[in-house]
Amino acid sequence: MRVLPVGEDALLVEVASGEEAQALHAELLRRRAEGSLPAAEIVPAARTVLLDGLSDPARLAADLTARDLPPAAPRAQGTVEIPVRYDGPDLAEVAAHWGVCAREVARIHADAEFRVAFCGFAPGFGYLTGLPSRYDVPRRPTPRTAVPAGSVALAGPYTGVYPRSSPGGWQLIGTTDLVLWDHTREPAALLSPGTRVRFVPVDAAGSAP
Repeated sequence: MRVLPVGEDALLVEVASGEEAQALHAELLRRRAEGSLPAAEIVPAARTVLLDGLSDPARLAADLTARDLPPAAPRAQGTVEIPVRYDGPDLAEVAAHWGVCAREVARIHADAEFRVAFCGFAPGFGYLTGLPSRYDVPRRPTPRTAVPAGSVALAGPYTGVYPRSSPGGWQLIGTTDLVLWDHTREPAALLSPGTRVRFVPVDAAGSAP
């Protein structure tokens, strides 16, 4: 673990892996909930956690580096189910990369239990982990100039759902009509770090096949 100062009242904690970052994030949230960590913001990323709004960052930095943080279970909360039509334009390419048929891609993906590791790229875009590493896929060599909102996509170890139309280089395997980001909703983002997610296959009419 490496703890770096950021400005006057923030720290950036670097760890060795995404799993460690998720465990650290969960533990820091637990500490804040019990009142022992006065941080205004706790923001996870791929291998870091940012703590902002600290009253004594130097003291916290010393505490974090002085002892190992215990592994922490994800926050207890419900599971968000995302209905998805496995009809993406890159489904055949992903199937070839995995060495299976397109139907098997849908089964493998829908059978996995996902968790939002962190958010970024665009409002409401969560980076979901849960697929075994053997199913990692590369990004497309040339990004698309426009990916439709609701596209379910893969890149590296992550699954994501595009909350709005935007450029993107992920492999598109499906589509959902679920709204991931709505500024009139509270909270606006359907997915937040720590959220559990399951993808539920549906047909073109939105019903389970």
